[in-house]
Amino acid sequence: MTLWLGVISWSLLYLISEWLLRIVMTLVVVRRKKPTPAMAWLLIIFFQPWFGLFLYMLMGEYRLPRRRIQQHQQAQLALEDYARLAVQQPHIVRPVIEPEHRTLISMAEHMGEMPIVGGNGVELLADTEAFIEKLIADIDAAEQHVHLMFYIYGEDETSRRVSAALMRAAERGVRCRLLADAVGARPMFRSLASQMTEAGVEVRPAMPVTPFRRKLARIDLRNHRKIVVIDGRVGYTGSQNIIDPSYGTHHLRWVEMMVRLTGPAVAQLQGVFVEDWYFDTDEALTSPDIYAPPIAMGDVPIQSLPSGPTYPTENYQRLVVAAIHAARERVIITTPYLVPDEALLTALHVATMRGVRVDLIVPDRSDQPVTAAAGRSYYEDLLEAGVNIYQYTHGLLHAKTMSVDDAFALIGSSNFDIRSFYLNFELNLLLYGPKITSELRYRQSQYIADSTRLSLQDWQQRPYLQRTAEDLAKLLSPLL
Repeated sequence: MTLWLGVISWSLLYLISEWLLRIVMTLVVVRRKKPTPAMAWLLIIFFQPWFGLFLYMLMGEYRLPRRRIQQHQQAQLALEDYARLAVQQPHIVRPVIEPEHRTLISMAEHMGEMPIVGGNGVELLADTEAFIEKLIADIDAAEQHVHLMFYIYGEDETSRRVSAALMRAAERGVRCRLLADAVGARPMFRSLASQMTEAGVEVRPAMPVTPFRRKLARIDLRNHRKIVVIDGRVGYTGSQNIIDPSYGTHHLRWVEMMVRLTGPAVAQLQGVFVEDWYFDTDEALTSPDIYAPPIAMGDVPIQSLPSGPTYPTENYQRLVVAAIHAARERVIITTPYLVPDEALLTALHVATMRGVRVDLIVPDRSDQPVTAAAGRSYYEDLLEAGVNIYQYTHGLLHAKTMSVDDAFALIGSSNFDIRSFYLNFELNLLLYGPKITSELRYRQSQYIADSTRLSLQDWQQRPYLQRTAEDLAKLLSPLL
């Protein structure tokens, strides 16, 4: 009898503790979260209170400590000094631009703290091997410094080739710094990092996962950016990581989009790298050769749009939504992961109602089954709204791009999902003008040619179990 009473007492205490957790966490979550993520968290907490509390402590908050915000502000001062230098050449700082673009330009400048700059040379690289070969050639030609920031840096043939180029540069006196995400680049830190360090390359992990997380509020905040700056004169950004195009699989090949830059916009990439380096190493890069003089190297106006928890608003998400609302004729989007929030869904609906053609290109197969299922749960709604969905069948389309009319192109590291909108540190480029936009659109048309168009009728006939799995994944979409 005594034993049974003890069991009942512990069971009662556990039941009481669960309900106390539900009540307390409801007050915590609704105060700190936006409504949609709050509902997802409360769903987990109400079903599994203690497990939900554990998850929330690990990844429930994305606010950054005051120290990180201060570092961001200090890094911006360096770019302001550079901007004052560039004022001597007004055609670079304020290039001639179409009047209808000015609202978007002003919005991007306000949110991303980067002005539009003209005089840039741009080369789109839609092939991994072409990007790697150019990158290695530029590293081999470096004279002062090489800065790399990547989310994934593997341990394979591609990463070893890039590492060899960095070590050659370091041996001839070039200052080489490599910042790689501690989670995404874990294989590199197990082996290649020590080889590069011995050769003189400075290798540092970005956002290491530690029990105390002194610099982060949650462990799954990641630096998803891809940045290369060489001598302050040549820059790269886009979707490509330093890894074989197979990403270690035997059945998929990733299809990427990178941008090679020359001209004043390279300084904006440098500014983002300097801030990230400062955050993870406490070393402020203040050498005079960090920012090269703003010399015109082409005719493309560009704005860089860094995003992440450092900024008070979800600037990338707001810019995408504003750009879709501004479209007059056609919007084409490519993304490997589609988990739209309500604002993006509304923008796509309104665009089709206004007669804008919206083409969405997504992979037919994905490496992230839960995220892919959550994304597919939105297909029927989008198809009913008149959005054209194309499933790319020639690999995993990893390029993150958007073209709007003949006005501007958006290329970068951000997916069209809630994680990229609200959580990850990302970097995207806005490239203005019909020339560069038509070049991107040509690449996007090739993706469409290698895709199958999804029809509403066929999609509605998918198996019931698949539909159910997608609907269940959709419940977690605010957390993905």
